[in-house]
Amino acid sequence: MNPSANPVPLWQPDADRIAAARITRFQRWAAEHHGAPADGGYLALHRWSVDQPDTFWRAVAEWFDVRFSSPYEQVLADRSMPGARWFPGATLNYAEHALRAAADRPDEPALLQVDETQEPAAISWAELRRRVGALAARLRALGVRPGDRVSGYLPNIPEAVAAFLATAAVGGVWTSCAPDFGARSVLDRFQQVEPVVLFTVDGYRYGGKEHDRTGTVAELRRELPTLRAVVHVPLLGTEAPEGALDWSDVTSGTAEPVFEQVPFDHPLWVLYSSGTTGLPKAIVQSQGGILLEHLKQLGLHCDLGPGDRFFWYTSTGWMMWNFLVSGLLTGTTVVLYDGSPGYPDTGAQWRIAERTRATLFGTSAAYVMACRKAGVHPARDHDLSRVTCVATTGSPLPPDGFRWLHDEFADSGADLWIASVSGGTDVCSCFAGAVPTLPVHIGELQAACLGTDLRAWSPDGTALIGEVGELVVAAPMPSMPIRFWNDPDGSRYRESYFEMFPGVWRHGDWITITDRGSVVIHGRSDSTLNRQGVRMGSADIYEVVERLPEIRESLVIGLEEADGGYWMPLFVQLADGADLDDGLRDRIRRAIREQLSPRHVPDDIIEIPAVPHTLTGKRLEVPVKRLLQGTALTKAVNPGSVDNVGLLAFYEDLARSRKR
Repeated sequence: MNPSANPVPLWQPDADRIAAARITRFQRWAAEHHGAPADGGYLALHRWSVDQPDTFWRAVAEWFDVRFSSPYEQVLADRSMPGARWFPGATLNYAEHALRAAADRPDEPALLQVDETQEPAAISWAELRRRVGALAARLRALGVRPGDRVSGYLPNIPEAVAAFLATAAVGGVWTSCAPDFGARSVLDRFQQVEPVVLFTVDGYRYGGKEHDRTGTVAELRRELPTLRAVVHVPLLGTEAPEGALDWSDVTSGTAEPVFEQVPFDHPLWVLYSSGTTGLPKAIVQSQGGILLEHLKQLGLHCDLGPGDRFFWYTSTGWMMWNFLVSGLLTGTTVVLYDGSPGYPDTGAQWRIAERTRATLFGTSAAYVMACRKAGVHPARDHDLSRVTCVATTGSPLPPDGFRWLHDEFADSGADLWIASVSGGTDVCSCFAGAVPTLPVHIGELQAACLGTDLRAWSPDGTALIGEVGELVVAAPMPSMPIRFWNDPDGSRYRESYFEMFPGVWRHGDWITITDRGSVVIHGRSDSTLNRQGVRMGSADIYEVVERLPEIRESLVIGLEEADGGYWMPLFVQLADGADLDDGLRDRIRRAIREQLSPRHVPDDIIEIPAVPHTLTGKRLEVPVKRLLQGTALTKAVNPGSVDNVGLLAFYEDLARSRKR
């Protein structure tokens, strides 16, 4: 995609919206108190935030009234990557900040719980605080101490939020998996961190059906010898198994929460990479780093505060759940949806937004495109008058997704801000995305985020503007991992991000930074399509191919061959009723040739029953490439990280047939 092809913004915030934005008020205050630029708008503020990181992050802490129970000696004691040391000397507690609104607004909803019946149930700030206090006291009674790991095998329900906040309150380290993960997938993650407590449901509901998980839970209990206690959440109404505690018992107390004051860099949680080619990386992020990063991201970039309602479709196995729960830090009501994204029909998520009166609606780019293809009309068929922003992540939102969202809401007279954002589990935040005071251009993320020294680099480390380069971050961010679990010498951490450019974070995405400061994501650089020296991201191919109504989803692979050749097949999952005949093949090739590049027309177009994904919904490009290169399935992919491992046999067979 050529960014210069979209010189006219799709959307522009009006003067009132800019004036009311929290980021505008922050800039004015930071100019008065910390020397930030008063003029020049967002881009000047961003330049200051990366040029003066100590001053910027001190300003963030003051603006959001972060409570340091022990003062910090300096903001950034060591600027090296990895190894940056933030706010040494400071102590605080994340959960204390997440529950602060309970003091001023005890009876207002902190959480809105929604399941597939789509009837919201509210949990007040006072009730959430009470549950956290009772549960934290019980965890301490069970011997949980700062640094101990507490695990959740839970869906996106209020019990998961309370268990996480109680863990943070006692200084424990939270880690979670969604209950649709099988036992092997969960054990690949939890066995690395050796939890002492397991919170678990008996099953979950998805797509109108109940899914029993009692057998899986029994296996987890057998295979996690470090467990001292198991807490049973009876989502399907079963009795607690022998030796397990019941949720109602452990949350029945009235003890006031006691918030353990821990060092700024004390671990808050462990997140996991997709683990497609081996054990998932166990990524450790800090209480203080996440607190500051999420206050900045949610309170300034997402413009959230008291009175807002924050929905993002996610599961507890994806970093967006952690990001969603952090909405509590800004005093926002958080909407928790537990169920299928498309049940009973494709428009389900919009119905949830209507019934919960969501103001920020977050979803995946794939969901937006599915709605477009299914002929869903969100703003026509639902009262979405409270929605001011639709945000997407998981993959780049194609230009047609921008246009469709804009047109659907514009037809109802809405002034919709569309925020396509991009970041990663690795930082549990965004590198680029939402800025409420900037225009939106089709196919582009609005700008790099504050405090993020985002650059596009050539292979020799030259900064590029208007050209495709590697996404790098040239200065530390507070939410970068403090370490990986079970990586004592830090070698796996360094290899993951700092091998290509020592001392600089290389994320593994291809991006373009435009001359107006916006960002275009082209896909993963480790699955780059390189034809005759011309590189292209897979996301660019998907955008063009999946615009065709006959294509439901696609997967493109570029394969370097032993004889020096290059084979680029395109695998397509067809929409119902479509046939992959010569006419459709010609239309696919013509679309790529005319809209992208004649060099990236696929060599073969092959029909598949479905595209394989990771458990968090990302297309399995690199493992499929390895299978096509002849790598055995057991070495090419961790089967426990795949949504449907049976789909991969096709690529093994194809590799064998091509060798004959």
